[in-house]
Amino acid sequence: MATIPLTLLAAIALSFVVSYVSIPIFNKFMKAAGIVGRDIMKRDSGLIPDMGGPGVVTGFVSGVFLYLGFEVFALRNSADLVNILASMNTILIITLIGIFDVLTALMKQREGQGIFEKLKRRGIPQWFYFLLPLPAAVPLMAVNAGVTYMVLPFLGKVQLGAIYPLILVPLAVLCCSNATNFLAGFNGLEAGMGLVLHTSLGVFALMSNKLPAASLALAFAAALASFLKYNWFPAKVFPGDLNYTIGAVCACVTILGNMEKFAILCFLPWIVEAILKAVSGFRSENYGVLQRDGIVKPRESKIRSLTHIVMSSGNFTEKQVSMILIALEVFVCAIAFLVIRYV
Repeated sequence: MATIPLTLLAAIALSFVVSYVSIPIFNKFMKAAGIVGRDIMKRDSGLIPDMGGPGVVTGFVSGVFLYLGFEVFALRNSADLVNILASMNTILIITLIGIFDVLTALMKQREGQGIFEKLKRRGIPQWFYFLLPLPAAVPLMAVNAGVTYMVLPFLGKVQLGAIYPLILVPLAVLCCSNATNFLAGFNGLEAGMGLVLHTSLGVFALMSNKLPAASLALAFAAALASFLKYNWFPAKVFPGDLNYTIGAVCACVTILGNMEKFAILCFLPWIVEAILKAVSGFRSENYGVLQRDGIVKPRESKIRSLTHIVMSSGNFTEKQVSMILIALEVFVCAIAFLVIRYV
């Protein structure tokens, strides 16, 4: 296993600190701007900032830029500069898309009868998602990031040629960002599972001596750890646009580190969630109904989410549902480390 460079440790620390400091500042701005919502699984919930991404991304970008500064100017190593900057462009574009989705959803709720009424509570139309990877994936496509083959579970190395940068890269960005947005809605769930996912990806990248991928994954994990402090039950800020960013970072890390096989194994909970959502035509909600004793139960009898499975299997509070699913991701990632050499 490769040792952790001091430059990477500094980037991780800066990412955590900047996020920790900036999130409360952005929260005040969101409240002043009216970018707020209510927690529907809480009694008498006040107005809560509805966009957690800016603070996290600020810390993440600060950490990665510090890493690049050390590598380029102190160590004279610019070999991976282009790929990292291309990944940052992709991540920032997806973040802007997430911000747009949150703002349009708020506009629809406040507009009432009018231009947004038929789309109320639906966010960006589903068909529009097919257009999203075009601007977000272009930077990675332009620099031909990654390699032209994939190492898949049980299939081994599959040579893809031009199909990889032109088709699979945008598909990866689209599918990952959408999937992480599907499994959401509980305090601490998205940030907690994302923290486990990116920590695992970062550690695996270090073990494989893929420092560019490790720098992105671990800097983002540090920013998520800061965000979890504010998003944990009871949440002081909602993820909102951050859900898309979690998936986009995962896609970029996977492509830069050529670690598709390990990433697919770690991403299994979101893959299952996407399948369950597809069965319902992407109309099902994750949220539970709060009972008098604090227990949450599914809103519908059919299982259309991993959250439904947990809520239906016992009497759990919202906090316990989040902890169970985060523990599931810990288990899945641990298994991925154990079986990666055999699949």
